[in-house]
Amino acid sequence: MAKYIYPAIFTPEADGQYSVRFPDIRNCFSGGESLVDAMAMANDALCLMLYDLEQAGAPIPAASAVADVQALTAADEFVSLVACDTIEYRRFYDNRAVKKTLSIPSWLNDMAEKADINFSATLQNALKAELHIN
Repeated sequence: MAKYIYPAIFTPEADGQYSVRFPDIRNCFSGGESLVDAMAMANDALCLMLYDLEQAGAPIPAASAVADVQALTAADEFVSLVACDTIEYRRFYDNRAVKKTLSIPSWLNDMAEKADINFSATLQNALKAELHIN
């Protein structure tokens, strides 16, 4: 789980729309009705593909240098870097609750209950701190 930046090739289409492909990520394509839309859709496609690779435990391909990708483009195409954060993607698309069973000492449980501490929130905060996630 990380932040990634990959070069994408944007191709203007005859109808004013854009097609987008990521040469480093197999089968990663997108598009949009405008350049702004295409950039947003490219971000979403990249995050989805990298999220799937992370979930499968598959290797994440290295990103090519922009200059190397520009050599692959036609005259009407251009290269732009697209960034994505799979942690943010997970937060947005996979925010379901998962029940966990855990054990703590009885004395600690008693003190926490008397202090009206929310166990779920405390565990989430501790896990985020341990994983260095804001």
